[in-house]
Amino acid sequence: MGPLEPSPLNRSDASDEMRLVARIRAGDQQAMSELYDRYGKVVYAVSLRVLQDTGAAEDVLQDVFLQLWRNPDAFDASRGSLAAWLAVIARHRSIDRLRKRRPEVDIEDCVIAGGPDLRDETERALVIEKVRAVLAEMNPEQSKLLELAFFQGLTHTEIAEKTGEPLGTIKTRIRSGLQLLRAKFAG
Repeated sequence: MGPLEPSPLNRSDASDEMRLVARIRAGDQQAMSELYDRYGKVVYAVSLRVLQDTGAAEDVLQDVFLQLWRNPDAFDASRGSLAAWLAVIARHRSIDRLRKRRPEVDIEDCVIAGGPDLRDETERALVIEKVRAVLAEMNPEQSKLLELAFFQGLTHTEIAEKTGEPLGTIKTRIRSGLQLLRAKFAG
């Protein structure tokens, strides 16, 4: 049994959680305060463990409880305890926040280019030419999907929506196209 789950011997905790959530649904701010006092440390700890940043963890803590206040019906007691649900929401929010972070670069680490490196430009042009030749040899549907994925930066789901093809078909065609590209570049 994990630290976030209510023990089977203490079912009154689960019913107490349900009463608190029902009071929150009714707009009772005192219930929200009690819930925050009870589970705020859990939410903060989960966020801090993922983010390694106290300020960002505090922001996630506020976001999670604000989400619960605005949409208390999102919690489904039949799927688990409130503490576990809040911890999962905190973890997801923290991961989302990590993904949105931009890398920070010190000015000393910046490289100032002195001009184009002709060797790199030539190698790049040769690679692009070879990729275009392989794409031209492919089935037109397959090469179109690779272009959408890698040159336009679309996700598999976005490509499926744009083309009207099933997601599984898109993934299979892209995977086989990549295998063909790998084989051509290896040889």
